[in-house]
Amino acid sequence: MKTTINRMFAILFAATLLFSCEATKNANNKQKGAVIGSAGGAVIGGVVGNNTGDGNTALGAIIGGVVGGAAGAIIGNRMDEQAKEIEQEIPGAEVERVGEGINVTFDESSGVYFDTEKYNINAKSQQTLNKLADIFKEYPDSNILVEGHTDDTGSETYNLTLSKNRAQAVTNYLTNQGLSSGRFETKWYGESQPKYDNETAEGRAKNRRVELAIVANEELKEEARKQAEQKN
Repeated sequence: MKTTINRMFAILFAATLLFSCEATKNANNKQKGAVIGSAGGAVIGGVVGNNTGDGNTALGAIIGGVVGGAAGAIIGNRMDEQAKEIEQEIPGAEVERVGEGINVTFDESSGVYFDTEKYNINAKSQQTLNKLADIFKEYPDSNILVEGHTDDTGSETYNLTLSKNRAQAVTNYLTNQGLSSGRFETKWYGESQPKYDNETAEGRAKNRRVELAIVANEELKEEARKQAEQKN
């Protein structure tokens, strides 16, 4: 089943790239958000979001929620601003603009990390999350998915619990800074979604990560649709 899903995704993704390649060649992120959304983001997001084991990955959550078209461009512009601010305030974070959202990854070398077999938020991680909370307060029209991941050291059951505790610790810390809990969703995957090779120490360190998917809430989507209609 997984092989079939991966092939489906590859075909859909390739088709979308062929469709939108020329349109996005010289586009900024706002324009790319509009093209990707209207070209097939919802289709790809459906495949990614509904066929990844326990639920959406950060990428699936972003692509699966696209609005597309002119409204998508308006949302993309808003996300450009937020992504730029995250990059400036937290230079160690891996910040990627995807469609109409933002994917932020923290590993042991980029500001949010945990001691071995621990899930409490240490002092350095607190500094990073405080900056992130301040940015989220500036952009109240976005929602955040927090995901916890581990390397493959230890049992699957242990790693799943550890990733859960770490993801929830990040969510709890952010909400304790005055952010609404209604803006957050928390998921955990243990060792099941590695991005790097667990055979190396460097790869394992990068797989011990927290990922955030930042997406437009329903209010922003509705506002973007109204603005797009007014421009037509």
